Amino acid sequence: MPSAEDSIHEIALKNRGSLPTPYYLVDENRLLLNLEKIKKVRETSGAKSVLALKCFSTWSVFDLMREYMDGTTSSSLYEARLGREKFGKEVHAYSVGYSDGDVDALRGIATKVIFNSVSQLKRFHPKVKGLPLGLRINPGVSFSDFELADPARPHSRLGAADFDEAMEASSLINGVMFHCQCENDDFARFSSLLDHISEKYGSLLEKMDWVSLGGGIYFTKENYPLDAFCGKLSDFARRFDVQVYLEPGETAVTRSGFLVTEIVDIVRNGADIAVVDAGVEPHLLDSLIYRTNAKMDLPGGGAHTYMVAGRTCLAGDVFGTYAFPGKLSVGDLVVFADAAGYTMVKKNWFNGIQMPSIVVRRLDGKMDVVRRFTYEDYLENLS
Repeated sequence: MPSAEDSIHEIALKNRGSLPTPYYLVDENRLLLNLEKIKKVRETSGAKSVLALKCFSTWSVFDLMREYMDGTTSSSLYEARLGREKFGKEVHAYSVGYSDGDVDALRGIATKVIFNSVSQLKRFHPKVKGLPLGLRINPGVSFSDFELADPARPHSRLGAADFDEAMEASSLINGVMFHCQCENDDFARFSSLLDHISEKYGSLLEKMDWVSLGGGIYFTKENYPLDAFCGKLSDFARRFDVQVYLEPGETAVTRSGFLVTEIVDIVRNGADIAVVDAGVEPHLLDSLIYRTNAKMDLPGGGAHTYMVAGRTCLAGDVFGTYAFPGKLSVGDLVVFADAAGYTMVKKNWFNGIQMPSIVVRRLDGKMDVVRRFTYEDYLENLS
């Protein structure tokens, strides 16, 4: 019986004849480990979870995710439509800036519409009144290791920062969203931020029916204090008599996705450099944006160090430097780990290099090629 413990590298080796590289691989058994924790949070705390499509929108696994999650949350009209058509259940629509056409279309798609500013809320309220409406609040604090992703950075446009203005508009909404927990895998910090929100915005929360605490809370991490987390959520919900929502994206898919590549060349220039048939900018863009090494599951103590680089013309197309247990050769497979969140949603055709296929390893072990990309896809992406 297939298991989440099966080695992805060995699985890739076993299927290399039928699965040309590069390809993204989503393993449903690994995905299920996260989904079961999400289900436990709902059953224990009452907090609902809606999938953040900005992070992961590979709808070929939505049938499985739908069983454990309550719907989707979006950052654009297209994402909201995808959530409605491919996931179903609740459809939370949010955008930093709606157009008139967006709002007209969302009336027939969304189950909740969340505005980023009081000005947009007032402008579009006549069009969407009757729907559950929300307002994003910027509490002025957040947890993020990167200024690029910090919603509380100076002059942030993300959410209403004026408490009095939000209170004045409270009669137009029945919910609020706080998205300030980016990359937060520390329960103590989550707890501190939630206490801050409770104290600063208590009079506003008491007027609401629901509160979204956003995404970025890494509660599916191994050894995360899930019981304490559930207790904190249920206490918050009870105190303000609200339905709590979480918006897991990477938290829902962490450790379940991979990018499988093959070495096409090994060169030497002050270091051994293995060139693979993929690229950081087109296929793992977040690693380039945030200047982090792509993750790789390797045994400790490797004696053979290689820089692994992509095959685009970008000089900085480098995945990272890793210690391998043995020497590498042209034709060897290299598997990057944790390549589900913020990867497939950002893939692009830079340099016109082959777009990775999308493969799903189903619960029964079947390798399901759900999408292959061709030259025609590249051609039609241009004009």
